[in-house]
Amino acid sequence: MRWWPLLLALAACRPGTATPAPRDAAPADVDGSAGAALAGLDGSAGAALAGLDGPALYGKLCAVCHGADATGYQADNAPSLVNRTFLESATDEQLRRSIAEGRPGTSMAAYGVARGGPLAPEAVGALVAWLRGHGPPPIALPARSRGDAARGEALYAAHCRRCHGTKQARGDAVHLANPRFLDAASDPFLGWAIAKGRPGTSMAAWEGTLSDAQIDDVVAYVRAFDESAAAALLPPPTGKEPIVLHPEGRAPSFEPRSSPCPPSRADAGKPACAPDERFVSVDQVRQALAQKRRLVIIDARPPSDWMRVHIPGAVSIPYHDLARLDEVPNDGTWVIAYCACPHHLSGDVVDALRKRGVRRAAILDEGILEWHRRGYPVVTAPGVEAPPQESRGLFMPGVPR
Repeated sequence: MRWWPLLLALAACRPGTATPAPRDAAPADVDGSAGAALAGLDGSAGAALAGLDGPALYGKLCAVCHGADATGYQADNAPSLVNRTFLESATDEQLRRSIAEGRPGTSMAAYGVARGGPLAPEAVGALVAWLRGHGPPPIALPARSRGDAARGEALYAAHCRRCHGTKQARGDAVHLANPRFLDAASDPFLGWAIAKGRPGTSMAAWEGTLSDAQIDDVVAYVRAFDESAAAALLPPPTGKEPIVLHPEGRAPSFEPRSSPCPPSRADAGKPACAPDERFVSVDQVRQALAQKRRLVIIDARPPSDWMRVHIPGAVSIPYHDLARLDEVPNDGTWVIAYCACPHHLSGDVVDALRKRGVRRAAILDEGILEWHRRGYPVVTAPGVEAPPQESRGLFMPGVPR
């Protein structure tokens, strides 16, 4: 994930664990004409964002993960969007699609209004123009020859799998099997990324180590990952979904954990940090749901992600539009916020709740993707499958991917 522009992986649920869409609310096929019906789904947020220029939009929506200067790795190892070899090889259309369509099942949501996000095409274009101002213009990439996927499989296993994982499991680098990524990325783009790498990151330039023919073979193998059909979406959130789950139920008996305090320095004259119990495990929340305990569950992602998969009863309050937080009761009811990061966007929502005086606000510790992988109850759109497993810790801390 760490050397291409936006986060990847296909969201979903294990067979037998998903709650299907209601029969009287047919899923919207956003790849067809039904996409137009989504134009007004996030009207309040869309109106608030419509007057912002590219830099302001980036600061509002993107900097939280990609960093204020777009060099990446602010949260969840979100990659640099201004890396030279990336910008010179990505077309404007590819950038637009990456922003508008996202990488379903990862921290990178779809931000285009046709996919359930808050941005009109003009706003997406403003973001693309802002990114373009931070690097070289696109160049004419050399054409690639048709490679052999069978030969590419062995090369991928030898040189790529350690970082990029397999189709079934993500590594610490970009998961190349994401269908939205493969839809947007051309073979010349893939070949350029392999040949030139991403300077300043762990993605080395492979030209000189691999021949052009071998690079073509790797591209063919990566291209063969894409075998799945596009998923539809659930009906969009109405903004009137009940805030409190099981209002007559008892309070959960959560035991939150705290972030560890950094080692104290006696010579700094600063006290050790106070414990901040802000993380509740997926197992505890799963048990509270099964016991019908009174609580609030907030999906902090953009609505486009909620429309693919969400925890039953979770109310969509995206991090970029917190108006419905005013409806959250401040009466001791537990409030659990989740995202895919798994802590960053949900952490911002918890901070906003605590500023409103809601003390029993916490983060779903492992996030929605891990909840989904474990087969815990979810509401999913048709065609959505469980996210691939992840293996972490393959790189030295602090080294850009």
